Amino acid sequence: MLLHLSSLPGPHGIGDLGPCAYDFVDFLSRAGQGWWQMLPVGPIGAGNSPYSSPSAFAGEPLFISLELLVEDRLLLGEDLKGSPVLQDGAVDYEGARRFKEPLLRKAFSTFMERGSAELWSGFKEFASRHGGWLEDWSRFSALKAARPGSWLDWPPELRRREFRRWGTESLREFGEAAAARQFQQFLFDRQWQALRRHALSRGVGLIGDVPIYVAHESADVWSHQDLFLLAEDGRPAAVAGVPPDYFSETGQLWGNPLYRWDALKAKGYDWWLARLRQASERFDAVRLDHFIGFQRYWEIPAGAKTAKEGRWMPGPGDELFKRAASELEGLELIAEDLGAVTPEVLALRDRFDLPGLRVLQFAFGSDGQAESFLPHNYPRRCVAYAGTHDNDTSAGWFGGSSRPDERERALRYMKSDGREFPLDMIRTILASTADTAIVTAQDLLGLGSEARMNLPGSSSGQWRWRLRPGQLEDAAAARLRAMTESAGRALETKV
Repeated sequence: MLLHLSSLPGPHGIGDLGPCAYDFVDFLSRAGQGWWQMLPVGPIGAGNSPYSSPSAFAGEPLFISLELLVEDRLLLGEDLKGSPVLQDGAVDYEGARRFKEPLLRKAFSTFMERGSAELWSGFKEFASRHGGWLEDWSRFSALKAARPGSWLDWPPELRRREFRRWGTESLREFGEAAAARQFQQFLFDRQWQALRRHALSRGVGLIGDVPIYVAHESADVWSHQDLFLLAEDGRPAAVAGVPPDYFSETGQLWGNPLYRWDALKAKGYDWWLARLRQASERFDAVRLDHFIGFQRYWEIPAGAKTAKEGRWMPGPGDELFKRAASELEGLELIAEDLGAVTPEVLALRDRFDLPGLRVLQFAFGSDGQAESFLPHNYPRRCVAYAGTHDNDTSAGWFGGSSRPDERERALRYMKSDGREFPLDMIRTILASTADTAIVTAQDLLGLGSEARMNLPGSSSGQWRWRLRPGQLEDAAAARLRAMTESAGRALETKV
């Protein structure tokens, strides 16, 4: 099942790594499911997008469970009693920050004053093992908190990371703020690894998502400016996006800085290998977002109004994946190969035996690739979806976001009368020959467009959908298990 961590229910405005995550793992096990797929779990970026994170390595502190901090004696139970009443069914990012951030600071103060030997030992080991990216992130995020705005506006010594030229008092305050952020990352990792162990004990693997690009306002660009295509003033010289496609007539102008693949190659692609290694420590399989960009990418001039003004440029191709295969043994990758796919992209995917994606909603339109999305054409080595986080829900698609001719083709192909259309979509991908089939909670519950997670090209109001408490009940688990068993896919329940 595809469900982002933020979409879990819970008392503090956003899903987290606490009891609701454990309950969801147990739900998946009862339903006979073997995978939980999430969107990127890094610090949330502009527009609350998980795909525009200020760090390619860190975890989002809002995902830290306050209940579990009470168990660690870093908070008191009474600290949680002042939780504001936050809206069910939607993530309240600002409300969650207002409540959780002061308590995370309090947890750090408690740790510094009387943290247990076990916590101190774990923190030191974590900081030692992740020193490179952790130091970059803690410094960057501490500076951003003290100096809102772009890192381009910082004094020259901070833009260039020349901390020795900074004042002693500023360094001391900065050091304390940075240490608090390192501790948050330790808490995130500690809770994450505990959840992962629980999931594996239930027969559930975790699938993560690695966006190909990072945000300009990120610790990664600030600390590795030589690896990105930047102008002399530090601003992007060109930006990422995609040409016109299914989602947009003018393409998508993402605005992320592009890589200097020549500079990455000269350093043995070490930054990318470190990124994939970090992902493999969190997940059992990793989806590479926008896989096309590794073979060729869309370069848009800085200042362009739309993505239509871009051009194709060559990506790193085989070299990066050869290094990853030799350095990261056992890393399971999934290629998100949707979009302007060429024979060269498919050949790159297949040379490294990476499963691609098949999205059933795309099978019934007039797109030239529509035939490849029909289940009878699926290769075994692929991952099948009714729709992804970028699609409308199946009910929403059927009810209005598709054309009448597309709906008719879908009904005819699935021999559906339309009364249980989302469940018919699920049954169809489960019955396909794809090695893996992934459903969404929205489709299992038959929810409409109000439950859509993201509308590509829209800059506001996205990434907010959230389960209500009790919405995924035993009946939903039984329904999904029955469909999964009928398709011969159900795993043995371990709950």
